[in-house]
Amino acid sequence: MEKTVRKRTTSQTTEECIEAKPHGKLSKQKEVDQQDLLCNTIGSYWLTKIVLLRYLSFIYGVAFLIAYQQNKALIGRDGLLPANQYLQKIDAHFKGDILQKLKFAPTIFWMFDYKNNIDVLLDVSALAGLSISVIILVQGAANMLLMTSLWILYHSISSVGQRWYSFGWESQLLESGFLAIFLCPLLSMKKFPESCSQVVIWAYRWLIFRIMIGAGLIKLRGDSCWRDLTCMNYHYQTQPVPNPASLYLHQTPELWHKMETAGNHFVELIAPLMLIIPLRKVQIVGGSIQILFQVILICSGNLSFLNWLTILPCIACFDDKSLSWLFTSDTLQKLSSKSSSKGSFINSRRCIDVLLTLLIGYLSIPVVKNLLSSGQAMNTSFDPLKIVNTYGAFGSITRERTEVIVQGTYTNPDDPSARWYEYEFKCKPGNVTKRPCLISPYHYRLDWLMWFAAFQNYQHNPWLIHFVAKLLANDQLAVELIDVNPFAGKSPPKYIRLEHYRYEYSTFNSKEYGKTWWTRRKMGSYMPPVSLHSLQPYLQQMGWSS
Repeated sequence: MEKTVRKRTTSQTTEECIEAKPHGKLSKQKEVDQQDLLCNTIGSYWLTKIVLLRYLSFIYGVAFLIAYQQNKALIGRDGLLPANQYLQKIDAHFKGDILQKLKFAPTIFWMFDYKNNIDVLLDVSALAGLSISVIILVQGAANMLLMTSLWILYHSISSVGQRWYSFGWESQLLESGFLAIFLCPLLSMKKFPESCSQVVIWAYRWLIFRIMIGAGLIKLRGDSCWRDLTCMNYHYQTQPVPNPASLYLHQTPELWHKMETAGNHFVELIAPLMLIIPLRKVQIVGGSIQILFQVILICSGNLSFLNWLTILPCIACFDDKSLSWLFTSDTLQKLSSKSSSKGSFINSRRCIDVLLTLLIGYLSIPVVKNLLSSGQAMNTSFDPLKIVNTYGAFGSITRERTEVIVQGTYTNPDDPSARWYEYEFKCKPGNVTKRPCLISPYHYRLDWLMWFAAFQNYQHNPWLIHFVAKLLANDQLAVELIDVNPFAGKSPPKYIRLEHYRYEYSTFNSKEYGKTWWTRRKMGSYMPPVSLHSLQPYLQQMGWSS
């Protein structure tokens, strides 16, 4: 072993080996051995694999926690868009053809009595996924069986999630999770198994390259404000779920906003090239740029676990030497036997790597065509299992923030003196004095869709009408999705209406600043007052219980 290490040390550049520093206080000989060992980890990815698996399990854990806490109210039997009814419609459409059903909605729920037990299936899937995620996070290792289980469980949930699970980070998590399966041995839970696939490492680099290039191109081809460098004048105020920092970032000088927009183009259109150049230091710099960019986005808004997840493939740009500071000397000693023989692969692993390369290459063809197309589609999957996807974000920027405000009353809604009470959501702006929330990587799916509903109409969002009907009955599941129910512990309201408001941040030089976070102005009615009785025909038409 010592001879191998010495030989490898001499083959590295003097500069790289000098950079390697031992951990802790060691004797002079141990310092030399430790430095040799760190030099030997240049270009190996055993520690990278551990960091990748732990980080991915954290993201999986957050996603399954969100599913467990919200899915019954969103897609459960009595949810806003019941998954059991969704599956029944698919079953009827394909006349029971299991292959067609699996292709359209890849979920293990087809194997069970989803018609009567959808709530149990949703809870068990989420809890099982959360439990496995915690095990991998603590252990720092996994096998193909566990990673495949996570992938199937989340696929099963997202495939029946309908509108609530229709965003790019769902397919991005599935693609990231699929690649992680091939980082692991079949059954062993060893941190340092017999081989570590560099094909998967390159697949992650290919993933982050596509994510960033796709995001950059969709901006150039989309809203003109990305080309004239004015998009950041609006983004912080109009993004789906702002956080407290958004108020201050929005009011920075316009020149700063132009620099932010130009910097965004650099990070998404130029810097990604550094991720696929096969030079170690270039890739490390490229990965660092992307991670810093995602951290900035995390600090500036609540974009679910999207930016946290985008950091994941960036980790593949760092080899063991660059990540060694995260590990103890004992772990590095255990690594030594693997690093010295990192070129040896067992035949089965080599075969898997070849097949994985061919699969990703084949599935990347429509993705690359989409990137090169002037009609580029973002957040699209070209295969039913969402193994290789196309991504993008904020191709269009809204110039004004509008909100749908939900109000209820006991009295005649036509009476000008009627007193209306507002419902407050967990994160969506409503009460102008309420501080914006800070929840990332957690995610409130109802609040997110309420943002989209504000620049659509209620006819385009049947779930919103169902939500209003449930509030008219003080439905417990629906009430759990919001922060303040003004009719809690009382009789439910007789009527609910939806009002349309324009929201703006309180500016630093305004009299409202320091008292309120927002100012708002009524634009008009979004949905006229309705009663539970008036909604009965619509609920029956949709097959929803009253």
